[in-house]
Amino acid sequence: MDTRVAAYAVVVAEHEGRPCMLLAHWNEHGRSGWTLPGGGIDPGEDLADAAVREVLEENGYAAELEALLGVDSAVVAPEHRVGADRGPMHALRIVYRARVVGGALRDEVGGSTDRAAWVPLKDVGALDRVELVDAGRRFAGLL
Repeated sequence: MDTRVAAYAVVVAEHEGRPCMLLAHWNEHGRSGWTLPGGGIDPGEDLADAAVREVLEENGYAAELEALLGVDSAVVAPEHRVGADRGPMHALRIVYRARVVGGALRDEVGGSTDRAAWVPLKDVGALDRVELVDAGRRFAGLL
């Protein structure tokens, strides 16, 4: 079984007069859905640094981490993995609360996400989203 360690950020802020959550639209190998900004750590990379890097790559914002919210653990069955002929994967997803400290919203180019958006909190539950979004919402007390 493969193991993947990744770091993600829950970013909630007022946007256009409404409380919103910063999300990225994952779109890779024919699968898609809204997700928290984040992703796998690079070899030797600090988890917190990875979360900050991923927010910048996927959403265009410089972020500052405020707190560790939780760790989500999931086993991904082979048939749900990206790529052929792979076994199961244990995904360890470290989730932080973060705030924007600079930059501007932009879509990622050449990565695993294709859109970035501020989504009103009241609308997040209706999105086509990955389970991690709801884990982040639970950790942040938004559910």
